[in-house]
Amino acid sequence: MLDPEGLYRVEAGAPQLADPVLLVALDGFVDAGNAGRLAVEALREGRDATPVVRFDTDQLIDYRSRRPPLRFESDHWGAYHAPTLEIVAVTDTGDTPYLLLAGPEPDTQWERFAAALEQIVRRFGIRLVITLTGIPMAVPHTRPIGVTAHGTRRELTEGHEAWFATAEVPGSAAAVLEFRLGEAGHDAMGFAVHVPHYLARAEYPQAARTLLDHAGLAGGLYLPTESLSQAAERTEAEIAAQVAGSDEVAQVVQALERQYDMVAAGRGERSSLGLGGELPSAEELAAEVERFLAGHDDADDRNDPGEDGPGEDGPGEDNGGPASPS
Repeated sequence: MLDPEGLYRVEAGAPQLADPVLLVALDGFVDAGNAGRLAVEALREGRDATPVVRFDTDQLIDYRSRRPPLRFESDHWGAYHAPTLEIVAVTDTGDTPYLLLAGPEPDTQWERFAAALEQIVRRFGIRLVITLTGIPMAVPHTRPIGVTAHGTRRELTEGHEAWFATAEVPGSAAAVLEFRLGEAGHDAMGFAVHVPHYLARAEYPQAARTLLDHAGLAGGLYLPTESLSQAAERTEAEIAAQVAGSDEVAQVVQALERQYDMVAAGRGERSSLGLGGELPSAEELAAEVERFLAGHDDADDRNDPGEDGPGEDGPGEDNGGPASPS
């Protein structure tokens, strides 16, 4: 492996925080409902972000598979939107500082990337790393949103019921990062919010709000969710209108509701998932992720993301305490 320090640069004047939490949301993997992206927008909306670490995207990004946009103006190139992968310092609504890593998921050098993050965790005394994403699930939008929690120690996920036992799923840089940090003795965990599969390619602010609820509770942070909640209300109204206007869609939702309620009644609702009982098999979960990834790639090729459902972009602030999972 090449020296991990060659992948990043610590910015001049980067603040040294006291035992900070690092939230991680990387574009390019599943992120059903755009949950991670909407969460990042909510975290940064209206707040100063101090650069801490910048990664060399030329070494990490395959530009031919994810071509960054350029703007052509009449007879010349007017702008180039280069990809940025960086860690910034921001504050929560209680003015507690924490770190946020956001940007495109590395296409290459995952092991070196994970080793670089391990160096950064040690250098800045990061006490906990939390990854955020959304995954598609065969659940109805009319029931409580579930979350799969995972971590490098069982104590980190106490209070969260396991969604399934063992599964082979497509890998991600964030998953490799958590795995390697655990091997190195660091605390790392993640939350994957369950997005109804028929809304997976839409913007679903309900999912982003749920991610921030759980991350805030785990990290002891007061994370902003007020505007996400407002956007979620609008999205719920739009979804209800679409369901009411289509008998086929309504039948699908009703079937999912019956399945959900039957399982919940048979086994009892689980506090952190909102669903218990006969869980999907590992093969079914992996297949669902694979199907979503294939559809996501097709949508990217058409340059028409999010056409399959309603959605609102809802970054904003909250003025409450550390949010508790609903």
